[in-house]
Amino acid sequence: MKYLRSLLIPLLCLTPVDADYADDASSAIKTLQDKWYDTNTGLWNKLWWQSGNIVETIAIFGKQDASFKPTAIAIISNTYDKSRNQLGYKDWKNDYYDDMGWWAMAWIASFDLTGDAKYLATAKDLFEDMTGGWTTPCNGGIWWNKQHDSIASISNELFLAVSASLANRVAASEKAHFVNWAQMEWDWFWRSGVINKDGLVNDGIDKKTCKNDGKTTYTYNQGVVLAGLSELAKAKSDGGFIAHANAIATATISKLTDNGILTEPVGSGPLDDQGAMFKGAFVRGLASLNGNERRQEYTDFLRRNAESAWRQERGEGGVVVDRWQGGSRNVNPGSQASAVDVLVAAAGTE
Repeated sequence: MKYLRSLLIPLLCLTPVDADYADDASSAIKTLQDKWYDTNTGLWNKLWWQSGNIVETIAIFGKQDASFKPTAIAIISNTYDKSRNQLGYKDWKNDYYDDMGWWAMAWIASFDLTGDAKYLATAKDLFEDMTGGWTTPCNGGIWWNKQHDSIASISNELFLAVSASLANRVAASEKAHFVNWAQMEWDWFWRSGVINKDGLVNDGIDKKTCKNDGKTTYTYNQGVVLAGLSELAKAKSDGGFIAHANAIATATISKLTDNGILTEPVGSGPLDDQGAMFKGAFVRGLASLNGNERRQEYTDFLRRNAESAWRQERGEGGVVVDRWQGGSRNVNPGSQASAVDVLVAAAGTE
């Protein structure tokens, strides 16, 4: 296995409490690349949807930090060329609508960074495949997968985020198509009852009753919707969507934190490669919302979490642990990728 060491910029040695979030983000990406990136597949540790998340974050950071931009473009270009037909999939399409949504968001961010139309075209192609899931028995929404096993919040949130993001980037003649899909998705999502009485998003909708399934309020289900609503607010010049996003963000910061540090609501056990990624998706969504309409409490939250995650005792190889408040020695590619997310989000507030 060959790693993309040659594409990484030289980095200074940083103390665990260094407040320069951009430098810390660069250092965290270097660790992620050195330990897990395979130039032959374009994936991190053979992970699929997680790799899409990582591409999005690297693209966001490349746009934020001019010194990192060449590295970001090199990584993204290699992943685009090498990953499209990995794991038996073709052109990043598989049976899971959320997986395709993560990759669509990755290529939208890559378009933002590079201006290369191929990335936008790929995101549009993935989105059109996702529209085939709009066949649930619940008067709207898309399925989690093509086998129609369940109706998940995350697939619908990504459908919203992708359609609204595309609406803000396509030619004027195409915009209405994506705005209409985004509005239909949000209207359905809001009416579905998946946002519970605490203002948090549960895991999905019961396909038999078409009501909130009452399952876990994972942090990523609170985050992706923030990005979608933020983009829809831009597309329609309607601040009402921001008000909805602020309500979800405020509920999350109030109810899914431990002394102000974002915490996955799944007990105290170790988080695997999937669960460890979830917090990263939340802070990425919150950063998108904060970038649209800045609020000091969001800026403070992102910085506090970045600083807490970065100063915890690291695992083997300098990998950031899965619990940003400490008390864990568990590390994996997901925990490192989420650390990159929170550092990049904090860097965006500077």
